[in-house]
Amino acid sequence: MKKKQILAALLAALLALSALTACGSSNTGSTQSDTTAATEQSAMNGAPPDAPPGGFGGGPGGSSADIDYTAATEITSADTQENQSYASTAADESALLISTSGEVTVTNPTVTKTGDSDGGDNCNFYGLNAAVLVKDGATVTITGGTISSDASGANGVFCYGGNGGQNGASGDGTTLIIRDTTITTTGNGSGGIMTTGGGVTYAYDLTVETSGQSSAPIRTDRGGGTVVVDGGTYTSNGLGSPAIYSTADITVSNATLVSNLSEGVCIEGKNSITLENCDLTANNTSRNSNARFLDTIMIYQSMSGDADSGTSAFTMTGGTLTSKSGHVFHVTNTNAVITLSGVKIVNEDAADILLSVCDDGWSGAGNTATLKAIGQTLNGTILVGDNSTLTLELTDGSAFTGCISGAITNAAGETVSTEVGTVSVTLSGASTWTLTADTYISAFTGDASSVISNGHTLYVNGVALRGTK
Repeated sequence: MKKKQILAALLAALLALSALTACGSSNTGSTQSDTTAATEQSAMNGAPPDAPPGGFGGGPGGSSADIDYTAATEITSADTQENQSYASTAADESALLISTSGEVTVTNPTVTKTGDSDGGDNCNFYGLNAAVLVKDGATVTITGGTISSDASGANGVFCYGGNGGQNGASGDGTTLIIRDTTITTTGNGSGGIMTTGGGVTYAYDLTVETSGQSSAPIRTDRGGGTVVVDGGTYTSNGLGSPAIYSTADITVSNATLVSNLSEGVCIEGKNSITLENCDLTANNTSRNSNARFLDTIMIYQSMSGDADSGTSAFTMTGGTLTSKSGHVFHVTNTNAVITLSGVKIVNEDAADILLSVCDDGWSGAGNTATLKAIGQTLNGTILVGDNSTLTLELTDGSAFTGCISGAITNAAGETVSTEVGTVSVTLSGASTWTLTADTYISAFTGDASSVISNGHTLYVNGVALRGTK
């Protein structure tokens, strides 16, 4: 290589490093951590810096058939146990393993688990080292008691449905029913209630708190499944640990969800989260993995293989959504449908970004979002990158006060877009849009008088929309 080429390559590398460590963005208005610090923190926590937000990553993960499951206590046939203690201090050993096609009832257990695992995906996908592991077609009911783990790769209660991590495949019928239980985990890769492989989990009135990295209180991974939660409190304190991480179909009702460092919820790929009358609060102040934005609801596709590509769905009805830092919603590298009805949205971030649809740290798919507001009040700026698409539907008396822009700078200080992408807006059912700045969109359907100009102009395909108030 010639000297000039070498110098040019060195200069490009220095400029790239400078961009990665830059902070500040007029579009975020949030406390921002730089990528170098996040990488160093990941290394100290024992997790790879390129792990997806909800996934711990690393280590072997071929098949559950290759795992030598061990447990301090193992139940292999139909049984009823009450007021028992289960404990494990060994690496790669569960405190309680329930492996049977029969029905098992456990009441008021005291479960403690220490002993780290470096099993990586064997912990994430198949339940190695979990405090309580349920598998092999069992139907297990746990009522009351406490479950705690203080180890890496030690999920609290793990329901593995046996489909070998094949996304979209049916499980073997393994079903966990758990109610009125307190679950606490402190290690990395240690979720509260974890469901994979087509497992089915029903959780009622739990108190779950996690503190490690990649340790969502309500957590799923490869192979997906079904999770239904009603009542309870779910709190996360770690990096890359949203209150809910979905590679499955998850419905949560009447619950309190809190994330003190990470996103509030994450959906990866062709999966869903439905919230009904929940109170969700997130303070995402540190970026994890490839993420270049801070946000509360993150919908994305990592292309890691943990989730099939397709349409992601986030639906919230009633309740309160409080976003303390960053964008309220962020869609990247996937096709997402967001449906909101009667939700009280509190955006405490100074930049007041309601939604961003744009490039982030992942690639391989487009950035496409549909936001459906049904009797919903929306406020703030919507950002749509120049290679991205948004369909905005306001129905049943919804009211949007804000503008749409393509000028986007991420939390790493990098310019993502300068022009708005493809945007279609529909107003119906007495819905209104009050402009807060001049806005350019591609298509408009509805009565122009439903647009309140507020001294600004709405341009549709380059032409000012006439008849606005």
